[in-house]
Amino acid sequence: MYNLILITNILRILDEKGMTKLELTKRAGVSVSFLSDLVNDNANPSLRIIESIAKALETPLPMLFELSDISADERVLLTEGDDLKLGNGLVWKGAVLNEFQAYQVDQWDRANRALLAKFNKKTTRKK
Repeated sequence: MYNLILITNILRILDEKGMTKLELTKRAGVSVSFLSDLVNDNANPSLRIIESIAKALETPLPMLFELSDISADERVLLTEGDDLKLGNGLVWKGAVLNEFQAYQVDQWDRANRALLAKFNKKTTRKK
């Protein structure tokens, strides 16, 4: 399951950045055949390789394993620099929850995404 999440996130980020797989292989220092095997779920990359891919994608390593519906615009807010930067006293956490806990978190998530949207509008107006 984690490989599928990793593959999906790599392909999604490649698409969002307009980067080709060939560019990724050069930046990450992996072979074309290895990346092909990886995206076809025929390879188990080491943490070192996954870290190289994350750096090449300019994406924090944990975000490659996130099962999330976060948009590209929201991800830009989260990934400015090397650390996740939410501001406003917000933090990013992943967790396994029961259904009631997940419902509560969804409610908090909606409210906090509204805060992020307001913050994003303010920062884009200042530029």
